[in-house]
Amino acid sequence: MTVYHFIGIKGSGMSALAQILHDMNETVQGSDVDKTFFTQKPLEEKGIPIFTFNEENIKEGQTIISSPAYKDPHEEIVKAKQLDIPVKLYPQFLGEFIKNFTSVAVTGSHGKTSTTGLLSHVLGSAHPTSFLIGDGTGKGEENSQYFVFEACEYRRHFLNYQPDYCIMTNIDFDHPDYFKDVEDVFSAFQSMAMQVNKAIVACGDDQHLQGIHANVPVVFYGFGEHNDFQARNVTVTPEGMSFDVYIRNTNYGSFTIPGFGDHNVLNALAVIALCHYENVDVMVLKESLATFKGVKRRFSEKQVGTQILIDDYAHHPTEIFATIQATKQKYPEKEVVAIFQPHTFTRTKTFLNEFAETLNQADKVYLCDIFGSAREYDGNLSIQDLQSLIPESELISEADMNRVAQHKNGVLLFMGAGDIQKFQQAYESSIK
Repeated sequence: MTVYHFIGIKGSGMSALAQILHDMNETVQGSDVDKTFFTQKPLEEKGIPIFTFNEENIKEGQTIISSPAYKDPHEEIVKAKQLDIPVKLYPQFLGEFIKNFTSVAVTGSHGKTSTTGLLSHVLGSAHPTSFLIGDGTGKGEENSQYFVFEACEYRRHFLNYQPDYCIMTNIDFDHPDYFKDVEDVFSAFQSMAMQVNKAIVACGDDQHLQGIHANVPVVFYGFGEHNDFQARNVTVTPEGMSFDVYIRNTNYGSFTIPGFGDHNVLNALAVIALCHYENVDVMVLKESLATFKGVKRRFSEKQVGTQILIDDYAHHPTEIFATIQATKQKYPEKEVVAIFQPHTFTRTKTFLNEFAETLNQADKVYLCDIFGSAREYDGNLSIQDLQSLIPESELISEADMNRVAQHKNGVLLFMGAGDIQKFQQAYESSIK
């Protein structure tokens, strides 16, 4: 019996992969730091043992999967080498694992997680589908035909994969700590395109993706008439968005999704295109698209009194714009209040003006301190630099979150990729 041991099991991808193997009746355990992360809850619910890092966790006969975050001289990796046990990095292992299925990689600078969640929901309504989502969600089906997974471009990690299909949502300049510019990002996606085995489904409204070359068919989707899959007659209803889909100018059908914002229509189009390629029945598509509940930390809503509180992972100007647009469509009568925590000094510095521009679309802006590691701390940059570009914006801390209670008819958008949730928790505690 093989025991799979995960070094750094609380990482979002690692946690999801551990859940998948467990669902497939494998024996799984893992180790990590002694600190609570949201990703460990599903592991605990499935009874997957989590240990604190210790060389004693490593035993003969284990298959060891390590997070790329941990390298020599990590005590467990050192012990594995002493016992002559190979240590597979998470992307390496995943690259081999997906070969057991018809695999679909979902990548793009924005929208990966939402699209992966939506595709696994829709495809799973038609066929046994296992999936791995970057928010720490993983589900394994024993007789899985498909494997849908989020493939991240950061540090070109996705080049570990040779999927059957690849959905590319967009190409944008992000991760400035690694990529030099948008051309550098494009080169990573172009390399990925050459590794796809069956077809690529790409957003044709994205100017960069239009330049992608591959050895397999590239199917384009979007609002523009040049796309193979086009959304027309988009209407906003109180329940969500409705639109017609045309495949090469032939009406394919009308669809309704519960999400708001153009980005959600595009995500749905990508899923429709992929599923059409795999001959999923149009009625299954319509029904499953209409019942998608969303993924963690993507426009996650709750009502508190007369206010709506939304937790969203938006941490790049393009994502903030999409989140504010969706909020205005869903709640046209309410005040949109942005509470934003910038994530990393490099990203904040690179996109300072763009952050200001998109946040200015909100009715009121509160800014939390920059979330960054000591490693990349920049003494020449502070949250005041962003505040100076946004008229009437205010700085806010956990201690004075009760200030946002004054926005009685407000939608409070808590946005960021750091620990923005603690600000929402502090606010909820302050008004109890």
